[in-house]
Amino acid sequence: MTNIARRGLLLAAGATVAMPAIIRSAKAAQFNYKFGTTVPTNHPVYVQATRMAGRIKAETDGRVDIQIFPNSQLGGDTDMLSQLRGGALEMQMMPGLILSILVPVSSIDGIGFAFPDYDAVWKAMDGELGTYVRQQITKAGVIVMDRIWDNGFRQITTSNKPITNVNDLRNLKIRVPVSPLWTSMFKAFGAAPTSISFAETYSALQTHIVDAEENPLVVIETTKMYEVQKYCSMTNHMWDGYWLLFNRSAWNDLSPDLQAIVAKHTNQAAEDERADIAKMNGGLQASLQSKGMVFNKPDRASFQEALRQAGFYKQWKATYGEEAWALLEKASGKLS
Repeated sequence: MTNIARRGLLLAAGATVAMPAIIRSAKAAQFNYKFGTTVPTNHPVYVQATRMAGRIKAETDGRVDIQIFPNSQLGGDTDMLSQLRGGALEMQMMPGLILSILVPVSSIDGIGFAFPDYDAVWKAMDGELGTYVRQQITKAGVIVMDRIWDNGFRQITTSNKPITNVNDLRNLKIRVPVSPLWTSMFKAFGAAPTSISFAETYSALQTHIVDAEENPLVVIETTKMYEVQKYCSMTNHMWDGYWLLFNRSAWNDLSPDLQAIVAKHTNQAAEDERADIAKMNGGLQASLQSKGMVFNKPDRASFQEALRQAGFYKQWKATYGEEAWALLEKASGKLS
C-alpha cells in the first residue's frame, strides 16, 4: 500500500472516530430559545437575564440555550406577546400592566397608590395575590414563572413644569403605556393621556407629541429620559413588575428535569434583579440630579382623593372582581 493510500485510510478512520463527537455537539443545543424584552442592556433585567441564561446553559450541559434580545429588538411588548402566543418567540419579559390586554387582572398590582412600600408589594406578589394572578395567566394559554421581577415605583417626569399636586396634571399631554388601567387613572387625574409604545416614547417626548411620561427611576436613568425631560415628581403613584412568560409548547417540550432547572434559575434571577434595583434606587435621584433633572415631592393625598372622587377604585374593583380585590387589599389596606 502506498503512503498516500495509507494516509487516506488514516484520515478516513479519523473522520469516522470524530463523527460521534460532532453528532453529540450538534445535539447539545437541543432547545434554542429566544427571549425578548424592551429594556436596554444596562437595565438590571437584562443583566440578570443574561446571567440566568448562562447558568441554565451550564447546568443543562448546553441543552437549553437562551438568547436574550433586549431594547425592543423583536418589537414592542404587545408585538412580542403576539409572537409568544404564536410560537415565533419562546420567552418574554412582560409588564403585568400591559399583559392586561390578554389577562385583565394582571394589571392589579398597578392600581394607583395601592402599595405604600416594597414590603407591601412583596407580601402581595409573592403571596396570595401573585398566586391568583399567575393562575389567570396560565388559563390564558401561556406559562408564567413564580417570581415577578421588579420594575419599580413609578414617578412623573415633565419637560415644562413640576407636578406639585393633582391640579398640575390637568390637560397635561402625558405618555402612558398601552394599558386601560393607565389611561383610566390619568383621565381621573384630569390629564390627557396618550398610549405610546415604550420604544417610541423618547422620540415622542423629543418632538413634543407629549410633554410628560411616567416611569421608575431606573428606567428614566437607563433610557436617558433626562435628556428630554426636566422635572421629576416623586409621586410613587403605582408599582410595576415584569412577569417572565414562556410559550406553552416551548415549555412543554422541556422534560421535567429541564423545567425544574429553568424554573430554579429564572426565579433566582428575579430575586437577584430585585436586589439590584434596591441598590440602584439608593443613588438614582442623585445621579439624575447631576444630569440636570429637578426633583420635587408632591402632595400624594390630592391624587388619591381625585381617584376616589372619579370612581376609579370602584370601577377597577368591579373589573377585577371581589376575590382579586380582597387579595389586593390584604396587602394594601382599604382602597375603596
